[in-house]
This record gives sequence, structure tokens and C-alpha cells, in this order.
Amino acid sequence: MDSVQRLVMKSNKCKSKNYENSTHKNRVFEVLQSSRNKNDSFCDIKLQTDDGTIVFGHKSILASATPYFKTMFFSVGESNKDLVKITKLDSTILKLLIDYIYTGEIMIAQENVQFVLVAADRLQLLYVEQVCVEFLQKQLDPSNCLGIKEFADLHNFKKLLSNCEAFIKKQFLEIVKYDEFLSLSSEEVIKLISCNDVNVPFEEKVYECVIKWVKHELNQRKHLLPNLMEHVRLPLVSKEYLVENVVNEPLLKNDPKCKEYVFEALHFQVIKSVNSFSIPKTVWSKPRQVQKIFLISSWSKSEKMYITNWYDPVTNQLQIVPEITYCNQSSILCVVKDEFVFLVCGETRCVGMTDISLQGNYNWVRKPNLLERRSSFRVCVLNDCIYAIGGNTENYDDYYKDFLNTIEVFSLDTQKWKTVSNKYSKSERRKFGVGVLNNLIYTVGGFNGSTYLKSVECYDPSLDKWYPVAEMSIERCNVGVGVLNGIMYVVGGANELGIHKCVEAYSPYNGVWTSIADMNLCRENPGNYNN
Repeated sequence: MDSVQRLVMKSNKCKSKNYENSTHKNRVFEVLQSSRNKNDSFCDIKLQTDDGTIVFGHKSILASATPYFKTMFFSVGESNKDLVKITKLDSTILKLLIDYIYTGEIMIAQENVQFVLVAADRLQLLYVEQVCVEFLQKQLDPSNCLGIKEFADLHNFKKLLSNCEAFIKKQFLEIVKYDEFLSLSSEEVIKLISCNDVNVPFEEKVYECVIKWVKHELNQRKHLLPNLMEHVRLPLVSKEYLVENVVNEPLLKNDPKCKEYVFEALHFQVIKSVNSFSIPKTVWSKPRQVQKIFLISSWSKSEKMYITNWYDPVTNQLQIVPEITYCNQSSILCVVKDEFVFLVCGETRCVGMTDISLQGNYNWVRKPNLLERRSSFRVCVLNDCIYAIGGNTENYDDYYKDFLNTIEVFSLDTQKWKTVSNKYSKSERRKFGVGVLNNLIYTVGGFNGSTYLKSVECYDPSLDKWYPVAEMSIERCNVGVGVLNGIMYVVGGANELGIHKCVEAYSPYNGVWTSIADMNLCRENPGNYNN
């Protein structure tokens, strides 16, 4: 035997190796779980619930699984006991959780999830808490979310509460259709309708749910109406709805405070019809959330009018705004203050404006004309002012020679256009791109009548001065310009070689252009995102 051992020791092929029995742990816990079920002598602790049920276990196992039992068994009063009372905990739920400690498995159902979650929180079984919260989150729907939110709030389950609140704000219009909403207290209704980010595309819906809630138990709730109406943003209700539905509502007509709210809303409509920009921007007159609306504009040659479609991804609704006949295909859209959309037509000098905060009541309103006719010009917005830059004059016989080197600016405050720079650029250029970065206006590339340009210039409105900056690597016109996270991106464009798919990025911090990945498709005059 010794000789064999010596031979093995001398062998270079025999190296140390660690072996693991993958079934060993499970088998040990199966034996321990079996001993619990048989109540045998290996169990050293008995847990007794209020109904007298005894659940057997092993102190070392339970203490290893959760700080709750570790603290209990190592405390002076409980360390030597073999029977511990677990009060205010259902015996079925306790058995389920102790079984989980031994098996690592637990069955969660609609009938027991709330009881299991409360008990798991008490016993500090974090994994069980987590899966219960996930289970409840998947069960959220408009008919039960208010009840689940109340449960989460009562037991201080912060993650579940936060998810419920987000769901309620998003699904508000569906939630108010169910009985859970009608059973809310007035304080809970006020908390909900006073949120700035509750998803209501039209304030009429908030008004309707308040009236519905009050009428559900009219005698007990009608005295609460003034407090509720304080949080309904009546100025945002359409004028037609206000006159047809709100003014004649008996509940409002019979309450002095509610009548005040209605009068203020009517007064707001009068101010708005005179001058949208003079409307006082109080919380009461602002939409509850900034609507993310995409503008899809087009020029109809057959109809000779400018058509704009408005798509709101929050409500998944598409709406056609009334057409504009005084603008043509050379018109440019821009947005001021995330609220006012302007359509600027250089060739007719006409300007139209609509207010997207009116929540569906969109109409184009004529604004003061540009001072000069211009084609192939560009528009940008800086500090809530609109800048119309460069382009050509109306003399199309000399289309490539009559360049405009002026900048006009429109102020919301004065409601007027004025010329701010008589020489907008050291280089004649048209069909250029324009971007705004760090309160400076950049004109990028373009065409000067004979040559495509790669030069870039920067205008500082505060000093009324132009400065040259680094050139792009490729000459091109009709580029798209976008700004994101302090970097300006120039996309696509065209020159004598055709339409391009290249992209360059400009950093104002080092004054350098960097070529980045090409687009998949070549594009001329592409639209770009700006932030």
C-alpha cells in the first residue's frame, strides 16, 4: 500500500481538484424539512401562533435565514426557550414562510399575496418581499390600483407605492370609471387631481370626474365641491364646453365660491382671445404636463395651402390643425417656450402662430409680417426670440446673386420684428444649416451661388458680432443641425456629388469637428432633435 501511495505521489499527472456535490445541500435541507414535518427531536424551536398552531423548526437554520429570528434567539429573554409565540400572524402564512426558508420555494397567489408581503416584511425575508411586490405590480389595472396603493401606503411599501402612483397618474381617465374612485375620500381626490403630471389631455375630464364623485353621494359631498373645484383648472377648459356644460351646472350655480371659479375661467377666455401672450401663466392656467407633440407639416400643391398634423404620443391621437393659405412650401416651423408654434413664410413675409397649451383647440393666428421677403432663409429660436437669418431676396431673375445679409428678430414681448444685424455673415450663403448652442447662433455650410461651403460662423446676439469657427470636413448645403448634451451635430446634406449620409459633431469646448458613424440612408434637409 505504501509503495502504491509513493507511486501516486511521484506522478505529475495527479493534481489537486475540488469536487462539489450539487445535490448535497438540497438533500440536507430535505432531511431537515422532513424532520420538521415529523416533529422529531432534532427540532429545537416551536413557533406558536394566536390560534394555537405549532410550527416546528431549527434555531440555527431560522437564525441563518433572517435577522428577525437571529435577534429573537440570541436575545436574553428568548435564547433558552423552546417555545416562542408569534402574535398577529396567520398560521397558514407562517407555515408558508418557514417552508420557504427550508425549500427556497413559495407559492404566491392573488388570495394570499398581501398577507405574505406583510408577514415577509415583518420576518425580514427580503426576497419574498421583492417577489410579492413584483406580483402586485403585474396585477395593477384601473379597477384595483387605488386599493393596492392604499395597501402600500398603509404598510409603507415605498417602491410599490411609487409604482402605484405612477400607474394612477398615467391611467387616470380609465381609473375614474370604476367604483374604487367613487369611494375615495375628498382628501384623496384632491391629492390626485392637484398633481401637475396626471395624464389628462383635456381638463374637461378632471371637471367631469369631480362632478361625478360629488353626485355619487350628493347630500354628504356637495359641501366639499368648492374645495375640489379649487384644483380643477377651469381656464384650460374650452370656451364651448365652459358655456355649454360648466356655466349651467346647478351645483356650481348654487355655490358662491364655485361661481367665482367659473367667472375667472370666462375672464381668462376673454384675455386669451385678445392676446395669447398676455395670459398670466399661473399654475391654474397651465396644462398639467408638457405634452410631447410631434408636428408633421406638408405643403399641398393642389390645394395651395400649408397643412399641419399634430400627433400626441401620450393620448395616441392625431389631429389636423386648420390649414394656412397665406404661407407656402418655403415656410419654416419653430417652437417658442415649448408652447407657441410659429410658421414663418419668407416669400410672402407672413407669420402664423398657434398655442399648443390650449389642449386641442388649435387655431392659427396671424402675427406681424417679416420686414423683408426672403427665400432659402433659416429660422432659429434663442431666449424666446425668433431669428430669421439670411436667404435670397424676391428677385428670382438674379436668384444666386441677391443674397440677404440681414437678421430679423421677433420678440414675444413687443410683438414686433426688428433688424438686429445688417451683416449676418462674412460669407454669402443660402441653404445653410442653423443651430443654437450656448446662447450662440451657428450657420453651417450652404451654397454661395457657385460653390458649396464647409465654412461655419457663429453669431453672438449679446454683442451683435459674427465669428468664424472651425470648418466641417465636407462642403455641403441643406444639412440638418441638432444639439444634444452640449454638442452640435450636422447631418446629411448635399453637394455636386449628390446627397450625403455623413455626420459630424462639433464641440465648442475644443473647437473641433469630429466625424462619427454615417446614417444608413442619405438625407437632404433632414429634421433633427434639439435639447
